[in-house]
Amino acid sequence: MKTFTLRSIVMLALVAVLGVSMAHAAAAYIRFPDLNGNRIVFSAEGDLWSVGDTGGVARRLTNHIGNEFYPHWSPDGKWIAFTGEYDGNADVYVIPAEGGEPTRLTWHPSAEIVLGWTPDGKNILYRTTGETPYRSAAIYTISREV
Repeated sequence: MKTFTLRSIVMLALVAVLGVSMAHAAAAYIRFPDLNGNRIVFSAEGDLWSVGDTGGVARRLTNHIGNEFYPHWSPDGKWIAFTGEYDGNADVYVIPAEGGEPTRLTWHPSAEIVLGWTPDGKNILYRTTGETPYRSAAIYTISREV
């Protein structure tokens, strides 16, 4: 129930943001929101964006050839881990919370999907089928500092 309530709050905040910012921009397909304090990160138009939970104009955090999905704030709010598709494959990346050049953390040929962070903020959780038989998924961790 708690997870449902948090997701509902995040989605309502995104609707409020869109109501304000969409008056000045073309429609965007907003996906994968994550909340940290009063900040929301989400994926739209193949990039990551950040906005306050009170609304306003969203700020683009990435602008690369390829797509970014599944962003997740670190527990301290200083980093954003995400799944990036830059070389035809989905891998784990991390950027500073204010945006910047992504750092690639995984290089496996199977897709890696970011799920979140460990509570101490030192490792990123991700799901992949790369090391499992019959293409079943397993969850792994990787250090933010490679």
